[in-house]
Amino acid sequence: MNPKVLIVDDDEEIRTQMKWAISDDYHVLMAGDRASAMEAVRRERPEVVLLDLGLPPHPNAATEGMVLLSGIQAFAHETKVIIVSGQSERANAVRAVGAGAYDFLCKPVDTTQLKLLIERCVYVSGLEREYRETEALLRPDVFEGMVGSGDAMQEVFTVIRKVAMTPAPVLILGESGTGKEMVARAIHRCSPAKDRPFIAINCNAIPENLIESELFGHEKGAFTGAHTRREGMIESAAGGTLFLDEIGDLPNHVQVKLLRFLQERKIQRVGGREELDIDTRIVAATHVDLNEAISEGAFREDLYFRLAVVVCRLPALRDRCGDIQLLARDFLRGFAARNGRTGLIFDPGALREISRHPWPGNVRELQNRVQRAVIMADGDRIESADLELDALSNESAGTLREAREKLEGDMVRNALDRNGNKIAAAARDLGVSRPTFYELMSKLGISKG
Repeated sequence: MNPKVLIVDDDEEIRTQMKWAISDDYHVLMAGDRASAMEAVRRERPEVVLLDLGLPPHPNAATEGMVLLSGIQAFAHETKVIIVSGQSERANAVRAVGAGAYDFLCKPVDTTQLKLLIERCVYVSGLEREYRETEALLRPDVFEGMVGSGDAMQEVFTVIRKVAMTPAPVLILGESGTGKEMVARAIHRCSPAKDRPFIAINCNAIPENLIESELFGHEKGAFTGAHTRREGMIESAAGGTLFLDEIGDLPNHVQVKLLRFLQERKIQRVGGREELDIDTRIVAATHVDLNEAISEGAFREDLYFRLAVVVCRLPALRDRCGDIQLLARDFLRGFAARNGRTGLIFDPGALREISRHPWPGNVRELQNRVQRAVIMADGDRIESADLELDALSNESAGTLREAREKLEGDMVRNALDRNGNKIAAAARDLGVSRPTFYELMSKLGISKG
């Protein structure tokens, strides 16, 4: 089949013109708004998206287009987005490229230029795929974009390879920032359903009154604001994988419906009576202790056993001593290349600092610090100061536990300061759930005021 190109524009005439210009070489999909475009991306995984930033209900602003761009990047990393905009929107198009779009064209579009740019996108996407496949063959410490040479991560890779070939549910356990979504994506990419949709949803990020509709969909008129029928995430991921992050925060009444789906492979939309047979694989993840949640009545034991057919445990970064510098160098190569600083290396002192830091934010924190250092480093070496890590010398650090608690306290206080003492916003800032944030505050003796 020819490569897929999705055209997103609220002007039907423009969509049709671009379709006829490229339809001989590509399988063309079309959408006129953000919702239908995102649905097409989930179902079809196009290699290229041609995106007009001005979409309804705000066609004179770039808001909808920028949100869609972000959604595409989160869902389909390999899809290349080309912004197609008018001259008056050039500044927004440049901003979109800065946010991750591949390139932009101004209307009216030159057909020859359009074809060349799409061809280049498809070519680059193919090269990236070949690079990942070659890297996997040449580097045993790299698997599906994850880096790990130690026994703990090699065991994780083994679990992924084995479970990917089955339809069994998987429960991924690990602290925040350890890479649980990367594991879920790896399971999907290694499975027979790799060409079907992969949809990720954070159960903690969706309001409790909306989560049931998001998962199971709803019928028109099911509740106030339900103006049309809408399929849920389980239905959208049919034939593929639905990743439920922070499953421990799922409300009890939704846990009941999810359990029924796992048992019978059937769903009912909110407000509907029809039962739908859906073949969607569920991969769930959490950083909380589900056994404790079960004992407190916050999580159903029967749902736990349905989800935990296979359990994949991700180690914390502080327990992966042999991988810390390996990961840091890998992040450095990537960020240095993106910022045009390919000769940049770590100073030996910076590497010692990286090895001694407790990394309470795990891989996500390491990635953030390396990215910052690449931007801030003055010369051709990253110094300790560029990482902005607290020194953990023997004289000042005390025990590793004390150092970690001090750093956790600083991070919690800073998050509260940045977000005006709003717990929900501060928790999102640190990538943890509200209950976990409250537990941290209690453990560290931090008050909200």
